[in-house]
Amino acid sequence: MQIPRSSADAAHPLDGLRAAGPIAEARAQALVMEHYGLSAAIRRLDSERDQNFRLRAPNGCEYVLKIANPDEDRAVTNLQTEALRHVAVRDPLLPIPRIIPTRDGAAELEIGFDDGSMRVVRLLTFLAGTPMHQAPPSAALRGDVGRCAARLAVALRDFVHPGANHKLLWDIQHAAELRPLLDAVPPAQRVLVERVLDHFVADAVPVLVQLPKQPLHNDLNPHNIVVDADSQTRVCGIIDFGDMTATARINDLAIAAAYQATDSDEPLAPALDLIAAYHAVSPLEPRERAILFDLIATRMVMTIVISNIRAARYPENSGYILRNNKQASARLAWIATLTRTQATQQIERACQGE
Repeated sequence: MQIPRSSADAAHPLDGLRAAGPIAEARAQALVMEHYGLSAAIRRLDSERDQNFRLRAPNGCEYVLKIANPDEDRAVTNLQTEALRHVAVRDPLLPIPRIIPTRDGAAELEIGFDDGSMRVVRLLTFLAGTPMHQAPPSAALRGDVGRCAARLAVALRDFVHPGANHKLLWDIQHAAELRPLLDAVPPAQRVLVERVLDHFVADAVPVLVQLPKQPLHNDLNPHNIVVDADSQTRVCGIIDFGDMTATARINDLAIAAAYQATDSDEPLAPALDLIAAYHAVSPLEPRERAILFDLIATRMVMTIVISNIRAARYPENSGYILRNNKQASARLAWIATLTRTQATQQIERACQGE
């Protein structure tokens, strides 16, 4: 389906940032030398919005150079930077990237490029390991993801920043605003997608607006979780804070759990390992548990709808944009075989350690 950019933008102004013009590797390499005093081999990383590069210094240390999309609000970029700095103080053992200061001690730079754009530049430590989507699945690994997700939410609980309340389409609390865009969904899926959104509006939204709210990572999918290559059961990195926003606390868990559901006759079972581990670190309120299943299903719907829209607009980057779409569709079909009562009972039992 081809969606004209102008009409789609008018239909929903909250769509993500357009891909920015590429920055040459040689330019990025020179920038790192000039401002960080770092001589390093460099290669480009995949990204939907920003320009990211992986660096390797002669001593073996590795870094990620992040050059923000020029259209991104400076307060939003700084939100991510300051969140990383805040978490590093609140929970020093949590495996997140660390901000590397410039020679002058700055956490961020604003640099002009040849295309006339001004872009925020940051250098972070690179967290080596196996991306979770490539690691063998296990209850032990899912449990560690749950614990790390809870620790991250706890560490961010007292974080305050003026950019935290920006509106983001990927925020579950705005899922109902996807309705005008459902033409992007293949017809075979549309009935189920609409049904999930109906339940979200009727059952989740009235509760969601009353729940504790705070800044959150907001994208704990397996591409943003790095696993220890030796044990294969321990999280050694939580990366990409680019979708960070302030939203209901339960949404972070719903997102992480949505990617652990499976296309089997027990579709929620793997996600329960993660949910139980999260609850053990940061106990969920009864009303949070009551709508968690709705939020998990809603996240799957969001992945399907938004990725289809963006892939149609930016076909040159469709492989990256659609990387989670096929699995989300399969998992949504399977969890739709559960009633809300069945799913909520399973979640309650998991939180009680049964």
